[in-house]
Amino acid sequence: MARTILIVEDEQAIADGIAYALRTDGFAPRHVMLGEQALAVMRGEPGTALPDLVVLDIGLPDMSGLEVCRRLRQFSDAPVIFLTARSDEIDRVVGLEIGADDYVTKPFSPRELVARIRVILRRVAPAAAPAAAPAVASPVAPAAALAAPPAAAQPPATQPPCAPQAAAPFELRALEARILYRGRPLDLTRYEYLLLKTLVEHPGHVLSRAQLMDRVWTDSPDTLDRTVDAHVKSLRAKLRAVAPDADAIQTHRGLGYSLALP
Repeated sequence: MARTILIVEDEQAIADGIAYALRTDGFAPRHVMLGEQALAVMRGEPGTALPDLVVLDIGLPDMSGLEVCRRLRQFSDAPVIFLTARSDEIDRVVGLEIGADDYVTKPFSPRELVARIRVILRRVAPAAAPAAAPAVASPVAPAAALAAPPAAAQPPATQPPCAPQAAAPFELRALEARILYRGRPLDLTRYEYLLLKTLVEHPGHVLSRAQLMDRVWTDSPDTLDRTVDAHVKSLRAKLRAVAPDADAIQTHRGLGYSLALP
């Protein structure tokens, strides 16, 4: 079944160009012009599947696309790509901070937009469970071997040193793509989760902004340094909502960020 992409764009010509490129690439586009219409579609309609991704214009007639994304994140984790005619860095940072996955600045190539959509959908697709290895029949042991007494128990092999464990207040559930802080699950956007996961997996290690961008924003080569700062700020707010007096993420001026050791 073709994956559905919701286009939220009030300029019909732009929407038509995106829809044509999506249909050509095997997607099923759906178009609305208003933010309220988009939210209604994403809440679900009887007999209609929810869209797999939202292409969202920032400048809509009834409300800002930023507000649409902010409200959407209250009930949906569907990926969002912003369309914007604005080149200001702050608009892009705010969009990423409130939960967008990517942004495209007008004018843009519809084919490039479709390529970005494919990258994001591949990344968020659930990993297939590994197939069980087929059982291999053991050859029949010779009679002498069957009669031989069991070998003496061998002492257990020395285990290799373990990788650094996550800081105690955090519990990383990678298979569920969830992180618990002091026993409470955190409500994180996709990039917030990947950023915090990277820090949790390296407690006490100072990671530069460049290192974090390379590990977290692998599909967004145009990510700015300030995007990392914005996501750290939002993460700190969510962590302090659980533990107001704690400072789990530490800033190392001129170097980067680290997760505080317990």
